Amino acid sequence: MAFNHLPAGVHDALAPLSVTPVTHSVPMAKNHRSDRPSAQPASRLSPGQILDRLAPGPSRASRITHTEHVPPRAGRHAVWPDRIRSEVIAAVQACGIEHPWAHQAAAAEHALDGESVVVATGTASGKSLAYLVPVLSALLDGSQAPNGRGATALYLAPTKALAADQCRSVKELSQPLGTAVRPAVYDGDTPVEAREWIRQFANYVLTNPDMLHRGILPSHPRWSSFLKSLKYVVIDECHTYRGVFGSHVAQVLRRLRRLCARYGASPVFLLASATAAEPSVAAGRLTGLPVVEVADDASPRGELVFALWEPPLTEMRGEKGAPVRRTATAETADLLTDLAVQGVRTVAFVRSRRGAELISLIAQERLAEIDRSLARRVAAYRGGYLPEERRALEQALHSGELLGLAATTALELGIDVSGLDAVLIAGYPGTRASLWQQAGRAGRSGQGALAVLIARDDPLDTFLVHHPEALFDRPVESTVLDPDNPYVLAPHLCAAAAELPLTEDDLALFGPETEALLPQLEAAKLLRRRTKAWHWTRRERAADLTDIRGGGGRPVQIVESGTGRLLGTVDEGAAHSTVHEGAVHLHQGRTYLVRSLDLEDSAALVEEADPPYSTVARDTTAIAVLETDVEIPWGDGRLCYGSVEVTNQVVSFLRRRVITGEVLGESKLDLPPRTLRTRAVWWTVTEDQLDAARINPEILGGALHAAEHASIGMLPLFATCDRWDIGGVSIPLHPDTLLPTVFVYDGHPGGAGFAERAFHTARSWLTATREAIASCECEAGCPSCIQSPKCGNGNDPLHKRGAIRLLTELLRGAPEENDDAVVEAVTTVDAEESEERGKEVEG
Repeated sequence: MAFNHLPAGVHDALAPLSVTPVTHSVPMAKNHRSDRPSAQPASRLSPGQILDRLAPGPSRASRITHTEHVPPRAGRHAVWPDRIRSEVIAAVQACGIEHPWAHQAAAAEHALDGESVVVATGTASGKSLAYLVPVLSALLDGSQAPNGRGATALYLAPTKALAADQCRSVKELSQPLGTAVRPAVYDGDTPVEAREWIRQFANYVLTNPDMLHRGILPSHPRWSSFLKSLKYVVIDECHTYRGVFGSHVAQVLRRLRRLCARYGASPVFLLASATAAEPSVAAGRLTGLPVVEVADDASPRGELVFALWEPPLTEMRGEKGAPVRRTATAETADLLTDLAVQGVRTVAFVRSRRGAELISLIAQERLAEIDRSLARRVAAYRGGYLPEERRALEQALHSGELLGLAATTALELGIDVSGLDAVLIAGYPGTRASLWQQAGRAGRSGQGALAVLIARDDPLDTFLVHHPEALFDRPVESTVLDPDNPYVLAPHLCAAAAELPLTEDDLALFGPETEALLPQLEAAKLLRRRTKAWHWTRRERAADLTDIRGGGGRPVQIVESGTGRLLGTVDEGAAHSTVHEGAVHLHQGRTYLVRSLDLEDSAALVEEADPPYSTVARDTTAIAVLETDVEIPWGDGRLCYGSVEVTNQVVSFLRRRVITGEVLGESKLDLPPRTLRTRAVWWTVTEDQLDAARINPEILGGALHAAEHASIGMLPLFATCDRWDIGGVSIPLHPDTLLPTVFVYDGHPGGAGFAERAFHTARSWLTATREAIASCECEAGCPSCIQSPKCGNGNDPLHKRGAIRLLTELLRGAPEENDDAVVEAVTTVDAEESEERGKEVEG
């Protein structure tokens, strides 16, 4: 039997909303226990006072495991380079900015020198102005050219919302410059009648990598006047281009550079990033060009109070009698409600679309009991909404009409929301870079801010709230991407050949794997070589061969069956588990039941309903080893890295009672299997190791399964990933290895670099995994250590003590690794192993 752990979006179940916490000890650090102050305007409260109001008594205060105080910082001014047009400087000054910060002036200087530059400074440090000033100056110069269109600039954002927000900012800033600056958003929401004007006349086009890939580059003859005058390419929030998505974007940018060269242009790339490790290296890998780094943040910063918050245990028992901890979803809804009542403007970041809807819905219901007008001032914001819904929410947040917003990461990426007082983060977002990016959404005008990380019932979150040094004493991660991934490169070579026939001169641009891939594409009859160039041979558009975000197909439309109204969309890859027949779907506070899912027409028909349950899909997974790239001994066992094929099928769904999580029933589903070729790390153990660990056949499956769950939960601390980016399978006897084996794999075709990082840090990674299991206070396993929120087998079987002994024995033979440990184990393997040997084996 194989126990699987897939990188698919399984919904959070809503935890008890009103429970009595079990008394338990929690390590405390700088806890806030003051009584709530009398009604005082939120604008006069410091971040510490706001936190005090959230934790007025011992019950609430005991949930704060640590409070980090980041002191305010003074800013350092400079002067703009003298080559910037005086009209642009005057426009900036008219907005109230008399002098730039030192990093803004430095970035502008590099841009004017023709050097590609990445500005990697903190949130609200003025990165936008750093690239806008040289861009506007160039556009103003170009507007006075006697002939031709003049200079142009292209802006790329990872989300439509960010591009729309930046367009508003550019229009406001450039208003004194008149028609010299003509910004326009060009994306999937742009009306058809506006597109031709943009192609011919706009000189600052704001779009996203998807539109560049599918719309602009394949139609480059219609964009020729824009491309031949392209002076600057701005890449905003470039730290988000990681993994497979980042690798795709890197190849899209190489295609852009190739077409620009065809039209005689060589644009300078200006990149903006949240604070990241080695930003110039990552930016260079993304663009394929040398990039100068500006990372010395000279902007002022208000005080930041950052609290780590662990929801309490409840009196209820879950699977196998495990204690149930109140979910981050329910806890965040309570905190959002409290903050809204106090008039504290807040964004709550949530990891799933369903979670955002639930938090908004719960907060609205509770606020309505206090003041109906308050309920209308809290909403949800997530991907899948219609364009007009997104724009209305963004405007309401800008204007202050909304006091609280429960949002997915669609709102994380740089939308300028001034005046926020607090940020709630429902669950660790996967990387320290994202954590600080989300926390930085508050306090954007230099005022103090409160950030609260609410731990999910998850091994990594539990570890982090009790080991704050892993968050606050460690640098942010490097951005991981691999443009040479053949699964990424091949479709972009086809797209490039369709745009302009590929020649040998192009091989270096696309990377060292290009020469080996071209014969394979010829053999597949995708490309044909004629004389010295390779040509696209098919009738269909080559750009449609791949979805650069890894969706794997066109989005599934969610349609209300009675009216035909389009409610939104869901990625094709998530449709099997989220909008299958019988699934509960939430949309802006309304509940729907999915009546049918048509995979051929990519449509799910729903009806409004009020079921007393939520739904969770269950699936099965098989994995086959295709090729082992590296294999090293771990004592008698082996640690391996290579290529695998994963076959997954959603087979049923559970109906769970909303309040208690009680399983009400299971329904079978008939959905086709899906296959994924990717990269994995895996380890095996021998019979002798099992004997030494006292693992008998009855508990072997549970021990492997528990170790797999916990290792997946801990990997985001060692690789730049989210646990939803990776999957796993544990098998007592795998047909390819002929041994008990645990696999952890990248949840993207061709791999994303996460499994490779796990291989190189395996000793530190698995040591931290063992420590996380052993230090959990539960008796037989719980969501804080070995249970998984996305287990396709319903977290059965699991054996906590067996997993500890198994990992202890595995680590005994582990070789030393070259990589520095990301997190040092709090206790040593030998010390805890001696304690374990004194305990009975549990069957």
